[in-house]
Amino acid sequence: MSRHTQRSGVRRYVNVVNAGGLLIAVCATLPLLWMASASLKGPAEISATPPTLLPKAPTLDNYTTAFVRNGIGQYFLNSVIVACVSTILILSLAFFAGYALARFGLRGRGAVMTALLMLSVFPPIALLVPLFLMERQAGLLNSYPGLIVPYVALNLPFAVWIMRNYLSKIPGELEEAATVDGAGPWRTALTVILPLARPGLFTAGVFSFTATWSEFLLALTFNGVDDRRTVSVGIALFTSQYQVPYGVIFAGAMVATVPIALLVLIFRRAVVSGMTTGAVKG
Repeated sequence: MSRHTQRSGVRRYVNVVNAGGLLIAVCATLPLLWMASASLKGPAEISATPPTLLPKAPTLDNYTTAFVRNGIGQYFLNSVIVACVSTILILSLAFFAGYALARFGLRGRGAVMTALLMLSVFPPIALLVPLFLMERQAGLLNSYPGLIVPYVALNLPFAVWIMRNYLSKIPGELEEAATVDGAGPWRTALTVILPLARPGLFTAGVFSFTATWSEFLLALTFNGVDDRRTVSVGIALFTSQYQVPYGVIFAGAMVATVPIALLVLIFRRAVVSGMTTGAVKG
């Protein structure tokens, strides 16, 4: 086979891969564009046949209704508090747990990693009833801690798994040099290892924040009062007995989607770096 034929084959392969990636990107982006467009349409235009991709008469009435009448601002604030506090606690615990698993010669470390991976995919619905009974007994229903505590417990295993895989790739010579300079274990972990672990922390943080922000089942079950509902539950309750305000629902969905989109956009490089580094060694 000639060199020209090989180059032609590689070029065709690259073109096919690029076309497939473009198709996936379009399929993933089109629903978001439709949601953004529908949030700016009136009820008549949303139900028009055939549907229009872009609004003919853009309006912000749906957003006004979502914030003024449906109180999505309070739901948004609740989600920010719950997701941010949960993510901070998850990252704090995951860093030290991952550091211990990566550096200390613990017995059964492989079994622990396997258990963490299994726990990260455990369905929360299987724990719904016992968690509800425990929270009712502890008086945590209809409160922020009532969601923060189970969110931390459910998302911590995957975060620990990510951090352990990332921290295991950091050379141990750095800690030895810090020890020679007189730094203790805590100072070494916080001043030497923590700055180098930022890509892994960003990766675990994005996954944890996204999971807690969009979680629905526990938030619906544990918080029954309106001023403690998160944005995912609040949007689901926009519907009434006699009508479904699609425009208002799309507007609320846009409000709930923007933080996740911005988070991924800002930290996309760090997330890719953390995922590829952690995937090298499990």
